Amino acid sequence: QVHLVESGGGLVQAGGSLRLSCVASGRTISTYVMGWFRRAPGKDRREFVASISWNGGSADYADSVKGRFTISRDNAQNTMYLQMNRLKPADTAVYYCAADRDTWEGFVPEYLYDIWGQGTQVTVSS
Repeated sequence: QVHLVESGGGLVQAGGSLRLSCVASGRTISTYVMGWFRRAPGKDRREFVASISWNGGSADYADSVKGRFTISRDNAQNTMYLQMNRLKPADTAVYYCAADRDTWEGFVPEYLYDIWGQGTQVTVSS
């Protein structure tokens, strides 16, 4: 059973940067599509942020973060990252990492991700 733990969240001023990490334990994630999602304050649903193929060869981004966020992974360390630059107050949310054990690459809808972390809070002040 794979267990995901996010870290790296915190409070940052608008325009600043943060790097989130998602460390997996239990089994290797090297063959899984991995993704980042977020839930903003007062919102019921999570929002897709970015996803990455099993070998890091391809990635998808939400339009709202394209050009500011970069997703990456280190399969040797069983870890995925989200580098967030030029942060905006609208990026304030709990950020979750997720894994789809059945897919190697391509865009994966949220409902197919079957392993989720507990989330890490990112707060961007204006």
